[in-house]
Amino acid sequence: MEILIGLLIIAVGSFCQSSSYVPINRVRDWSWESFWLVQGIFAWLIFPLLGALLAVPSGSSLAAILATDPSAALKAAGYGVLWGIGGLTFGLSMRYLGVALGQSIALGTCAGFGTLLPALFKGENLFSGAGLILLLGVCITLAGIAVIGYAGSLRAANMSEEQKRAAVKDFALTKGLVVALLSGVMSACFNLGLEAGAPLVVAGANPLFASLPATLMVTLGGFATNAAYCLWQNSRNGSFADYGKRSLWLNNIVFCALAGGLWYSQFFGFSIGKGFFAEGSVLAAFAWCILMALNVTFSNVWGILLREWHGVSRKTVAVLVCGLALLIFSLVFPNLFQNI
Repeated sequence: MEILIGLLIIAVGSFCQSSSYVPINRVRDWSWESFWLVQGIFAWLIFPLLGALLAVPSGSSLAAILATDPSAALKAAGYGVLWGIGGLTFGLSMRYLGVALGQSIALGTCAGFGTLLPALFKGENLFSGAGLILLLGVCITLAGIAVIGYAGSLRAANMSEEQKRAAVKDFALTKGLVVALLSGVMSACFNLGLEAGAPLVVAGANPLFASLPATLMVTLGGFATNAAYCLWQNSRNGSFADYGKRSLWLNNIVFCALAGGLWYSQFFGFSIGKGFFAEGSVLAAFAWCILMALNVTFSNVWGILLREWHGVSRKTVAVLVCGLALLIFSLVFPNLFQNI
């Protein structure tokens, strides 16, 4: 029962994350870099800080937690800087490929690297016992994502250039694939940052929120990367004037805050949900892959709702459904071996 509760909590956070790009359409008369920076303040600073405060035991402080192992905090932030590159290119992958295909490829790559690298760094043997189950689970997830990617290629092959532009304004398959793969590799550094920040879990902290100080350090590093890039783009494109459009402040800040809060929900839910899994179990090690698989599933649901798959053939729909079915099975697979 506890495993089911954990999965449901992670699923809720994942659904919120996959919905976080919907408010973008309600932001008016701002360039991409202006929106990305403002929503990042909420997604990578404000909400992670509020989350981290929940892990502070009575009589202590967040500063005291971070000071328990400064090197771990710095390592987490360092991985966050690398993850920030993934965050930048993640937005571009959806710009060029759309919500469904862009998130699928980027998150698929992120799922594989983000799950297997921590196991390898710990010296886990991926060809026997629990390590083999972990590897097989990742392979099933990647197979599902690959099938969804194939569905995306079928969609692209059967669409005219006008239809592609109507569904995704800046559609560019080759450029989008390169960007999405880079995004996935760099985004995997988020989970590496959480592993590096494990020493920041202190006695007395609520175990459901215990990893949130490490999450804050990772997002802080990511914010530094994204802020530097966005400010450079503001300067390059002359878009600093966006912030001076006072008549837009209320509307745009509200939707930026909504997007940021929805995005952060995935890691808030991830921390809580993972707390219901037995420590050291295959399912706990597979939790990152579960989060990414759910993100891909829900992103494709949004892709359908946003009519990105409108007008495709029955074959394409069947391939998409098969891919989603594989992803759903990947969530169940590690649970079959939870005692390992």
